[in-house]
Amino acid sequence: MSSSETRSLMVRDLIKEFDAPGGSNRVLSGTSLDAEAGETVAILGPSGSGKSTLLNIIGSLDRPTSGTVHLGATDVTSLSGDRLASYRASDVGFIFQDHHLLPQLSALENVMLPTIAARTGDGADARARDLLERVGVSGRAGAFPARLSGGERQRVAAARALINGPALLLCDEPTGNLDRDTGMQLIELLRELAADGVIVLVVTHNEEQAGLLERRLLLRGGALVSWEARDG
Repeated sequence: MSSSETRSLMVRDLIKEFDAPGGSNRVLSGTSLDAEAGETVAILGPSGSGKSTLLNIIGSLDRPTSGTVHLGATDVTSLSGDRLASYRASDVGFIFQDHHLLPQLSALENVMLPTIAARTGDGADARARDLLERVGVSGRAGAFPARLSGGERQRVAAARALINGPALLLCDEPTGNLDRDTGMQLIELLRELAADGVIVLVVTHNEEQAGLLERRLLLRGGALVSWEARDG
């Protein structure tokens, strides 16, 4: 499926517990979230509050102790085997604090890499070049990661996350290694991408950048609340 299909995200009552000395450690305590196509949502909270865990569960990199995640009609938490692999490859894109580009591949080749897992290689070169132009680094298509600036590497990572047309883009501290101006440029790029109908969730510690997104939520006590309510 592609991001052109209008789909909403519905997260309900997620609980996540980890084994710990002396008993289990509950990180998420009934966390719920709704997001619509084209919406940008910032998720803030202190280190260790479960922000990355929440993104990993939504992206199917981890499973909850209980609760559900639906992207459109797809029950993400029930997927397995080929259906799970297809969801990870095609329905969701990831941008992390570390770009995770393969150093032996050019920018263009890094962007094209996810098309192998999704078996969407037909026309991949043209799509990758279009995306590199969209994110503003078309002139660096042949450059290897070591020759790219931090901002350029993150833009290539954004293009790679979009190559299979995901409906959902999950960003975990995507500006953490960037200077202020470059970080703000990346947030603006994410806003532009949402205009195509992609749901964009951004985990961040940066309140200034979060303020550029449509909605700001605080993960506190294992649950999401409105960021504006933090002093209430």
